[in-house]
Amino acid sequence: MIPVMSSERRQDAAHPFRMTHQRRVILEELRDRGGHPTAEELHRRVRRRLPNISLGTVYRSLEVLARAGAVRPLYLGARRRRFDGQGEPHYHVRCTACGAIRDVPAGLLPALDAPAEALCGFRITGHRLEFEGLCPRCLAGGQRGAPRRSP
Repeated sequence: MIPVMSSERRQDAAHPFRMTHQRRVILEELRDRGGHPTAEELHRRVRRRLPNISLGTVYRSLEVLARAGAVRPLYLGARRRRFDGQGEPHYHVRCTACGAIRDVPAGLLPALDAPAEALCGFRITGHRLEFEGLCPRCLAGGQRGAPRRSP
């Protein structure tokens, strides 16, 4: 059984979807193996279990799962979107040299939504936060933080 993310519980009439076998496998691969893969990378993983699944099916399934709140699309300084299946609140840090992405626990920062609401008058429904810097491998290799060129 797939653990339910808190956002999956919001699957009301506004975001109904059917959990097909293909979607379940995609979600399992994303959550069990972790990381922040692109749809293409996830497709390669899923094909080990479902050899006939198409890249288009993976893309469509990720869109459905994202609309339902089961996965999060990430746009972290790259042209290609990545996907995150971790259910616990967290932020991301991206290496500006090699593009590596890691999770940062959200508990490191105090709640940001209430102060933002107070400052701007919006009703805040969520937020995203990305840190940038150099990963340990790039630091050890002498990188100086030059931005990574997108493919």
